[in-house]
Amino acid sequence: MKELIKKFYAAFNDRDAETMISCYHDDIVFEDPAFGKLQNKQAKYMWQMLCQNAKNLKVESSNIEANDQNGSAHWEAWYTFSKTGRSVHNKIDAQFEFKDGKIIKHTDYFNLHRWASQAIGWKGALLGGTNFFKKKLIRQTNLMLDKFMAS
Repeated sequence: MKELIKKFYAAFNDRDAETMISCYHDDIVFEDPAFGKLQNKQAKYMWQMLCQNAKNLKVESSNIEANDQNGSAHWEAWYTFSKTGRSVHNKIDAQFEFKDGKIIKHTDYFNLHRWASQAIGWKGALLGGTNFFKKKLIRQTNLMLDKFMAS
């Protein structure tokens, strides 16, 4: 399963959404602070959208651990946030659960306040640590994803 995680992040660095999606079980559940909980097609389309819209993306993974049931990884992403043109270096810890040789549950943890400060600037630094900000961000990212899925 360790190789599956390595394949997933190598594909993300290459902006290869199809390979990323091939690592996911049909019943995938993904969750992170920016998108909230996404299931099945939503999770798969999210990676397509992120790969398609990525600017100056670089992804590196490390500390990959896995057995037949679950795994974990640390990964970092460097990119330009498209809405503001600001540079972001996000540090993420991921947890995985596996079923039938694929990832069935993927949860990413990162400091949303730190991300917001980088991506948005002073407003992100001011509001990025609040529940209000998190709820608004999840609404916006899910709306963006719905539009992408409909196109």
